[in-house]
Amino acid sequence: MTMELRLHGHIDESIEYYATAASRQAELHHFYQADDNRLRFFAPGNEFLLSEKGIDHRGNGGSFCEYMFGVDQPHSDLAKAEIRNRLVLFGTSYNENGQLFFSKKTDGRQNFEQIFFEGNAVRNNFFFLSGEINGALEQQQEQCLRLLGKELKRTSRINDADDACLVEELLEQLPGNCTLFMFRLIHKPHRRYQDMFAELYYQHRSIPDDKFAELQQLASDLNIDQYQQERIRIDVMYRHPDNNPIVNEYKKVLIDCHRQGYADKEQKTRLTRLKTLSVRNKIPSALFYTLDDMLKIDQQEVQPDSDYLARARQILQTLLDGELQNETGVAAEEMIQLLRAKQQANLNRDHSFEELLLDTGKTCDEKIRDGADLSLLENFSYIITFFDRYDSASTQVGQLAFMENFQLSEELVRSLLGNRNVFDELQPGFFDEIFFRDILQNNYLGRFGRRKVNCLRNGLRQISDGDLKVAELVDQLAEVSQVEQLYLVVFNQAKDRIRNFYSGYNTKEEQSKLLEEVNSELLGKGAISSDIPRHLFHDVILNIKKEAVYMHNLLPKIIFTQDRTLREDFLSNSGLDRFYVEELEREYFTLNKLDPNDLTQLRSEPNN
Repeated sequence: MTMELRLHGHIDESIEYYATAASRQAELHHFYQADDNRLRFFAPGNEFLLSEKGIDHRGNGGSFCEYMFGVDQPHSDLAKAEIRNRLVLFGTSYNENGQLFFSKKTDGRQNFEQIFFEGNAVRNNFFFLSGEINGALEQQQEQCLRLLGKELKRTSRINDADDACLVEELLEQLPGNCTLFMFRLIHKPHRRYQDMFAELYYQHRSIPDDKFAELQQLASDLNIDQYQQERIRIDVMYRHPDNNPIVNEYKKVLIDCHRQGYADKEQKTRLTRLKTLSVRNKIPSALFYTLDDMLKIDQQEVQPDSDYLARARQILQTLLDGELQNETGVAAEEMIQLLRAKQQANLNRDHSFEELLLDTGKTCDEKIRDGADLSLLENFSYIITFFDRYDSASTQVGQLAFMENFQLSEELVRSLLGNRNVFDELQPGFFDEIFFRDILQNNYLGRFGRRKVNCLRNGLRQISDGDLKVAELVDQLAEVSQVEQLYLVVFNQAKDRIRNFYSGYNTKEEQSKLLEEVNSELLGKGAISSDIPRHLFHDVILNIKKEAVYMHNLLPKIIFTQDRTLREDFLSNSGLDRFYVEELEREYFTLNKLDPNDLTQLRSEPNN
């Protein structure tokens, strides 16, 4: 018979606790003592104290919590998808050979700020064992690791509202006469902030300014520092079901790159694809920047110094040496080369370029401090301003191209127009070259994204020529977005009708009937306000047919023969959205329990 004793309470306005003692065979009696504003939990050889100052512990055991996304963790943990939690055993450390060392000094003290800073920002757990745990403390800790280590690192029950299931899981790993003592600590202000942000993010994805202001006010009222706010927000965004699979796939590729010390062409292509997909799915870039920082790839092992990086280094060194003599300190041709280098570094995922900029900035500050002419700082600021313009324009064009429902306001169009004028002063047509040429050649650019990019490209030129107004361009872009949304609504409804009601769509009569059914359903739901245009419905039916041909005829053949050329030929000529087709492929592999590595191989370039 399993017996559990549980005590629940609050240390103060910030810290809530649950204390549990559980055993399958041993009798449980009074296991705590309250005095002098502290709680003492005890068993032979073990003691755990809770007070307003924090915790004190003596004996065996340790702490465990769920990893928050983005926190530093051993690469061995990061590389294993099944490992979810951080486990720290009292008195343990790693020696110089990377082996776990157990010491007899297991007692210690931690304040709550330290606990919720080093561990999870919201929930942390402590434990010790009593009963059939014998020997010196270092031996007891080895037994704790052997008995519970695997389960504590992998359990998904840590954040359950009720500890009963977690306790049951852990007791199953212990000898019959062993008693588990477990203590859960909850930071109540952090939990309130987490709950509010999660509610807003899951509802809006892009949180409105007024709602975010309320969130900021809550953080201020609860005295939550910026670091903890950022940790909590990133963790919530990572766990969103639409974000999690893409970020995890990105992490998996990065881990493979980190292990081999470099990223090959295929891996770079996959990382770029996932970054592009993240823009389309409105996944915050902060999730990817966090992984990039944690798993930096040593580009030096691939190419000691690429041509674009070598040229950028030369230009920046000339700047630092004070040898640039033109009026601004940076000639137009040199600025163009720096911008092309930045663009190439972004495409290659080469962090060396950003490191070069940081090093140049530090050297610049040192020279100014040592008495160098202030023109050095002005020239470096001139370069950084151009890079800021590049980042701004690149983000806006990328979001327009790949993100559904993204609207360019008149303010953003004017910003792009200003950037276009500045870039074209360096060289006529340079803005088109650096922002439109590559994106229009991107295989993942869908037909509506292509329409919007071309509309923007032509519109900016017409505005500069005086043939179009900013408001008119905004209206043109909005019209393309409206057609895109209508197409998606009709496409999804038609597919749903075909799948659930076995509606035919091959003959003209069947298509006319299906159009009437879809039109009636969407009007009834208020999803559309007028009848579906026939030409748009024709496009929908045509693409549904293409999808059926691919899924039922071509894809099984492609998988069997590993014919990547046939796959690429279909994707290039069908006009179907590549991201959408890849999602269908993923579902096909999952449904048929096929090896996902085969899908990865199919998506590699045919000439690899």
